[in-house]
Amino acid sequence: MIDERFIFVAVLLILIGDSTYLLDTIKGKVKPHKVTWFLWALAPFIAFAAQIDQEVGLSSYMTLALGIIPVSIFIASFLKKSAYWKITVFDLICGALALVGLLLWGITKIGNLAILFAVLADGLAGVPTVIKSFKAPETENYQVWLFNGAAAIITLLIIKEWDFAHYAFAVYMFFLALILFLLIKFKLGRRFS
Repeated sequence: MIDERFIFVAVLLILIGDSTYLLDTIKGKVKPHKVTWFLWALAPFIAFAAQIDQEVGLSSYMTLALGIIPVSIFIASFLKKSAYWKITVFDLICGALALVGLLLWGITKIGNLAILFAVLADGLAGVPTVIKSFKAPETENYQVWLFNGAAAIITLLIIKEWDFAHYAFAVYMFFLALILFLLIKFKLGRRFS
């Protein structure tokens, strides 16, 4: 376990990594899936609110940081015609899960339900980007996932109390970041095709 103030390093890593994607979006170098990035903004905010309710503490800042830049990427994706917009069944499921999580949290006051549904929604929102990264890795940026994965590791290293509210979003983010980093950086989809 490391000092919990290292969370600020994790937040900085997320902001740097996500900013590289934002700049690449503005330049037209990447093609963000608009629905995915919208849900990648929404789900962390729901999970962050639930973590605050569960008194998670400083490690919840990683979750908050994961929602900040995606809002900008979502907005920037409307400025570029290269961005991808297609509502799929996955998108509808993600949105519904996020709303269900928020409603269940509001009704039951059980923050872990909101966190669980936020992780599920965020993960399902990522499926179109995982598929796109497998098929067309040149339309993505691996740096954002390198930085987000490193931030997740730092967050896991500062956890003092190992319960669902503390570790769920960080563990999920580590595995998502690892998968996307490997697919994009090493163009694994092309190697298997």
